[in-house]
Amino acid sequence: MLNGSTQKTALTVNGVTRNFGGLVAVDNMTFDLAENEVLGLIGPNGSGKTTMINLISGALKPSGGTIRLFHEDFTHARANAIARSGISRTFQIVRILPTLSILENVAAGGVFGHDRRWGKHLEDYARQILNRVGLESAEHNQVSALTYIDQKRLELARALASDPTILLLDEWLAGLNPTELLTGIELIEELRSEGRTIIVVEHVIDAIRSLCDRCVVMNSGAKIAEGTPDEVLADEDVIRAYLGDDNA
Repeated sequence: MLNGSTQKTALTVNGVTRNFGGLVAVDNMTFDLAENEVLGLIGPNGSGKTTMINLISGALKPSGGTIRLFHEDFTHARANAIARSGISRTFQIVRILPTLSILENVAAGGVFGHDRRWGKHLEDYARQILNRVGLESAEHNQVSALTYIDQKRLELARALASDPTILLLDEWLAGLNPTELLTGIELIEELRSEGRTIIVVEHVIDAIRSLCDRCVVMNSGAKIAEGTPDEVLADEDVIRAYLGDDNA
């Protein structure tokens, strides 16, 4: 949670652009993420949010601009180096490792991520993380037997196993039924209360209002608004982007 001017800048995105041929998917994006802040990255479908997450995590490289983690430039670093620097993520479409056990899925985050662990220490820590996300009773189940929300819990556990400096959640609440949605919001609220630094890509307005300190709104690849959730959700440009000119 933000505490005014005492917050350090954890992430700086400055003038970042990403082109795919003649398509500009991200257009001169600039924003800061403060340490211990939860930042909502929101906007209509196709606005460039996931592309922005891919640029931060190293899955894609910018066509222009810079990205810095605590002032260290990692704009063109490889994804594995970025993960080891402290940025961990979930994916819009859940990515679990089906040939590994549930415990091994979580342990993978501890081996290849920021806070690297090995052996029994890693195994014990992976169990703690499974307990943290509510999967302690599923450790010996087959990955293929997990429900959709439990697959999402597992992916989140793998991301948390590296004890990341910054956690990127790409539509982690998408596709959940109302009961699962409440459970998911509560879990992210717990992470927020721990003081974690998080970027949340999300469409669920209730989640945006309850979880985010600030929001950056994208449309057609560009930033169209920035501020508190209440400020941006009342912005005429944001309303127009979501609902069309007749509703602005």
